[in-house]
Amino acid sequence: MNVQQLVVAAVAALAFVCTASAQDTLKLASGQRGNWDTSVSEVGQRAGIFKKHGLVLEILWTQGSGETQQPVISGDVDIGVAVGVMGALSSFSKGAPVRIIGAQTTGARDLFWYVRSDSPIKSLKDTEGKTLAYSTKGSSTNGIVTAFMKQYDLKATPVATGSPSSTLTQVMSGQVDVGWSAPPFGLDQLDEHKIRIIASGNDADVFKGQTVRLLIANAQSLAKKKPLIDRYMKAYRETIDYMYNDPAALKIYADFVGISEAKAKRTRDEFFPKSAIDPDRVVGLDTIVKDAVELKFTAAPLTKEQLAELVQIPPR
Repeated sequence: MNVQQLVVAAVAALAFVCTASAQDTLKLASGQRGNWDTSVSEVGQRAGIFKKHGLVLEILWTQGSGETQQPVISGDVDIGVAVGVMGALSSFSKGAPVRIIGAQTTGARDLFWYVRSDSPIKSLKDTEGKTLAYSTKGSSTNGIVTAFMKQYDLKATPVATGSPSSTLTQVMSGQVDVGWSAPPFGLDQLDEHKIRIIASGNDADVFKGQTVRLLIANAQSLAKKKPLIDRYMKAYRETIDYMYNDPAALKIYADFVGISEAKAKRTRDEFFPKSAIDPDRVVGLDTIVKDAVELKFTAAPLTKEQLAELVQIPPR
């Protein structure tokens, strides 16, 4: 190899190193800071997994799906994490530029509704004239409460209460009768017998075993940044494997939330089987589309053509 060839090779190698080390930025909005399922991106970033894929994530934390969807729709962020499936279908049906790039949580065993221990309410059927909490409009908890109302013919008043911590304050102060939560939030109060669970998200037949929350992207971001979003999904899948196979992930999550590693492990093992956060398939979509009409989130079922446009999950 002559000198000129060596120079060309060195320049090419330098260009490759610079490209490989460059970090692209994606902006995310994510509901419910600290929930196990919403922490995939945060844990992956802290563990260096997204950096390995050339990505830096800027994460905006919200109190629920309604707050998460808005910056995605406006284009202020690229990706929305933990958006309620009914809210996403509703927004898309009204022309909002949202696209599904993955399932975020399937099944609703992690969500629970509770009362103070001294409350006379024993079940959802005792909530006539009472207030029944959900996080924000369009969220998975909003969808489940809507399903509760229909399934059990409830005469309760649904109210938006925001995050699990703000909801707990409202329940314990008597402002709200029935609160909602998701582990690890509320576990201490349950163990201390300050609150009692009266229903699980899986008690809503509509949502049992189906995908309840999604990963969504702004349509323009998906078109312009598809290689980045494809890399995001690769790193996301890799992080899920890490969170279930490497004990170091429990420490990262525990440090992030400010809980013990034992509570982190309990949260994962009791409430989030790995299959629950598999992003590769929206489970029960045909039924979900019908239920969205039944629960009045959409005016008509989305067509196959609309679903093909809406659901664009990057392949593995």
